[in-house]
Amino acid sequence: MSGLAVAGIMVLNSYQNLLDICREDVFDLQQPLRSLPCAVTSPSARSNPDWEGSNASSSVGSAPPCLKRKIVVANFLPLNCTKDKATREWSFAVDDNQLLVQLKDGFPTDNEVVYVGSLNVQIDPSEQDQVSQKLFKEYRCIPTFLAADLQQEFYHNFCKQHLWPLFHYMLPVCHDKGELFDRSLFQAYVRANKIFADKVMEAVSSDNDCVWIHDYHLMLVPTFLRKKLHRIKVGFFLHSPFPSSEIYRTLPVRDEILKSLLNADLIGFQTFDYARHFLSCCSRLLGLNYESKRGHIGIEYFGRTVSLKILAAGVHVGRLESLLKLPTTISKVQEIKNIYRGKLVILGVDDMDIFKGISLKLLGLELLLERTPKLRGKVVLVQIINPARSTGRDVEEAKNEAVSVAQRINDKYGSANYKPVVLIDYLIPFYEKIAFYAASDCCIVNAVRDGMNLIPYEYTVCRQGNEEIDKLRGADKSSLHTSTLIVSEFVGCSPSLSGAFRVNPWSVEDVADALYGATDLTQYEKIQRHEKHYRYVKSHDVAYWARSFDQDLERTCKEQYSRRCWTTGFGLNFRVIALSPGFRRLSLEHFASSYKKANKRVIFLDYDGTLVPQSSLNKAPSAELISILNSLCNDTMNTVFIVSGRGRNSLSEWFDSCENLGIAAEHGYFIRWNKADEWEINSSGQCSEWKLIAEPIMHVYTETTDGSFIERKESALVWNYHNTDQDFGSCQAKELVGHLERVLANEPVVVKRGHQIVEVKPQGVSKGIVVDKIIQTLVNNGEVPDLLMCVGNDRSDEDMFESINLATSLSEHPAIPEVFACSVGPKASKANYYVDGCSEVIRLLKGVTVVSSQKNTASHSLVSSKDILEVVS
Repeated sequence: MSGLAVAGIMVLNSYQNLLDICREDVFDLQQPLRSLPCAVTSPSARSNPDWEGSNASSSVGSAPPCLKRKIVVANFLPLNCTKDKATREWSFAVDDNQLLVQLKDGFPTDNEVVYVGSLNVQIDPSEQDQVSQKLFKEYRCIPTFLAADLQQEFYHNFCKQHLWPLFHYMLPVCHDKGELFDRSLFQAYVRANKIFADKVMEAVSSDNDCVWIHDYHLMLVPTFLRKKLHRIKVGFFLHSPFPSSEIYRTLPVRDEILKSLLNADLIGFQTFDYARHFLSCCSRLLGLNYESKRGHIGIEYFGRTVSLKILAAGVHVGRLESLLKLPTTISKVQEIKNIYRGKLVILGVDDMDIFKGISLKLLGLELLLERTPKLRGKVVLVQIINPARSTGRDVEEAKNEAVSVAQRINDKYGSANYKPVVLIDYLIPFYEKIAFYAASDCCIVNAVRDGMNLIPYEYTVCRQGNEEIDKLRGADKSSLHTSTLIVSEFVGCSPSLSGAFRVNPWSVEDVADALYGATDLTQYEKIQRHEKHYRYVKSHDVAYWARSFDQDLERTCKEQYSRRCWTTGFGLNFRVIALSPGFRRLSLEHFASSYKKANKRVIFLDYDGTLVPQSSLNKAPSAELISILNSLCNDTMNTVFIVSGRGRNSLSEWFDSCENLGIAAEHGYFIRWNKADEWEINSSGQCSEWKLIAEPIMHVYTETTDGSFIERKESALVWNYHNTDQDFGSCQAKELVGHLERVLANEPVVVKRGHQIVEVKPQGVSKGIVVDKIIQTLVNNGEVPDLLMCVGNDRSDEDMFESINLATSLSEHPAIPEVFACSVGPKASKANYYVDGCSEVIRLLKGVTVVSSQKNTASHSLVSSKDILEVVS
């Protein structure tokens, strides 16, 4: 075969692949998923299930029975890694102190837990297969093995230098410090997330598996997973803060990250503040709606309801209690007690980064000692500084500042036998931290912004102590335990610790006052505060947190699987659209075929957002649209109506040249069968005294809501907040609805909230009612339709869909063979069809004009699909 022929085949294959990518993918969540291999022992054994074409029964029968899996995905695996210098062999050990290991206690015992993540060391490529086999066999871990340069760009540069500061409310403002957004680093973030997702797919064994993704490093993984495994149950938990919309919207890739997170089924946050910021971003940037149902907050996203979970992570109480019993821990507690005998020990434990507020904490102590001379020589702040997780000039500056302030305080208020500040800025064993917790009188967490911070919980458990530690404290069994906490109000655990001194870390005076308050508590107050905290920490431990998240994920996914779903979108804009099982796209061929066969057709068309785009500045119909409508209306077999919320004057003017077009204006308050007919008025809604009550109230809300305005119709009043701030306008609309419903309770009107509007209109007026009236009139006149079509895009159009669907089932109406209730845009709807947009509506109507242009029924049968497609093109 010649080289040219080979090249031609390659090109054809490329085009075929491109078509495969572009085609709209549809899948049914009610169909069984082909089982995947129960155990994956090598990263090369990648799963790539064929969701539609596989024989599910045969593959399920051939697969061995396997446990339901919980796949925990995090940036780093919970392993300690060492390499023997002599044998060059790698050895691994599970780090039982890590949250990822401890959360297993919250899962059902019949679940297998598999971990996916990176190792904190670089493994030579020649050793990676062997290490992978070992890690999966012995620890159920699947490593990602990111290349060193990718790890640097993904984790240290993008995550730690861009996302981490931004999520902690720090904006990039200095170009010379390299803070500005670098698109190439985001590409590294994308590549790394894709690798993580590929490894997760290797671990999936069945459609019952759950994937739990942790933290901001992996926010794109839900999209990559959803592309390949449509039914997979995906949960995401953010351990860091989520910034306010004003901060988050500065991120150049803000939409991509938001859309990817929304491909998860459940998204967890530490506090309501962080969840509220996320909801605000979804509303302001993506225009999404959210509501609370039975205590669960959900975001409507293309027919799916993405649930939000608000619950701070907990600690493993049993693990801490067992460490407290170790002889090394008890010995260390005794040593600390001896060193600081007669002193009030205040403990701080923080990572070395710029958001922990270590220097602000020290400045608060300095002010305390300056104001309260009696405490000099009695108060000691022991500050344990954990090693920094990433490098950078800011980290070095923060460390140098802390050391400098500590030195100044010690020089000013210390002596040969007394240092007010003790800095432990080197790595110490975990049992030593436990000992400091148990021996300290007070613990202070002073971060300026923090997500998951378990220090206060660990301190509370350790202060509960045990018999041996109580003896070291000089207490007997009958003595009650005490603890005192000072917690920044910007820390994730702050809302759950109601007995703590809550401080604004930016206020040095506030910190100093809290430190003084902690030294001045009575024994009774210390006992009460400790008992309150210990009850919460004990009942809301890490197992409770994991179990609660897992149960909510199962609940959310159970609700999703009753829908039929489509996939659409390229790259990071990929999404799943969940719709009712019978909902499908309306093709021109299908509609035209039914249209040709029908002898009496009734077509109802909404206007704004259906025939004319919502975003269009010029709302008047185009010449092409007028021509299409005239062609349809001149066919004696057709009855065509524009059913709109607009006033009759503008509709009459726009469609003046359409002699046979019916118009139902203001949602059916006015109706005209053709241009020659007089307007019929809904007699039930002619009372308008209520406007004198409603309009002044709307005027108040217009004055106080910038961008809103009142639209005065003959039958209704509409308060429009389309151009207002999304959150404020929505809040005002909710309040306005309640206000109007109260004052108009005895008036013959209804108050309805639509798409960025609040409307007051007479009772008995709706698009559904006028559609039903038109159909009934035709039936009474002996013109029984055998095809009904209704197209609309708004909430008010759902009444039309419901009406024409009922028309086929009501006994007083003869059966109507063909009903086309069609929504503009795929979304949750009472319609049974959808089209992509206004242009698709025009294409459908234009396509059947070739049928209506024929003069007699005999010629209709001669119209072919080719003729119709030629007219459209």
